[in-house]
Amino acid sequence: MKMASNQWIFHQDMDAVQYLMASDARLAALIKEIGDYTLVLREDYFASLARAIIGQQLSVKAVETIWMRTVHLCGGQVGPESLTELTEEQLQGAGLSKAKVSYLWDLQQKILAGELCFKEICHLSDEEVVTALTRVKGIGRWTAEMFLIFSLGRSNVWAVDDVGLRRAVKWLYRLDETPTGNEMKSYGTRWSPYSSVASLYLWEAINRGLVK
Repeated sequence: MKMASNQWIFHQDMDAVQYLMASDARLAALIKEIGDYTLVLREDYFASLARAIIGQQLSVKAVETIWMRTVHLCGGQVGPESLTELTEEQLQGAGLSKAKVSYLWDLQQKILAGELCFKEICHLSDEEVVTALTRVKGIGRWTAEMFLIFSLGRSNVWAVDDVGLRRAVKWLYRLDETPTGNEMKSYGTRWSPYSSVASLYLWEAINRGLVK
């Protein structure tokens, strides 16, 4: 896996992909079908987490609509400072529930108080990042794991509770039942230290309609 600027670019001659293809024939076939894959990292950490909070239990379309309304209210950039100018009524008017407003404000307050420092979080281990982020109301382990992959670019994150990954693993291995959490852990162990890369290819299989 190679990082160029703010991008991960996966090529078939690179260490991560070579390792995965050598360790798993079925995953190798999927990687060959998808080909090169590029992931642009979400470098605005606050906006990344704020959008993740807003998107909980909503469709992609609904998330996009509410997020753009929130961006507009914040004057073009959602940040801890711009949120201080908004009222609960304004955020609810944009489509956020009362609970999600409280989650955003808790994230904002922890950033402004220095309880959560994005400059420091880059230097923490994966589990330390999860611990730090899950202190924020409304951020659970799954959201922290998505942040590790899509914002910090960590290579060995395997979200065993992700519904899409479970569906994709069931499809890839032609399983009769959706794998349990413990069964999912075994796949992550197989693909370590590049389970994030495996995840991206499995999600891409869903995006392309390969997973029925």
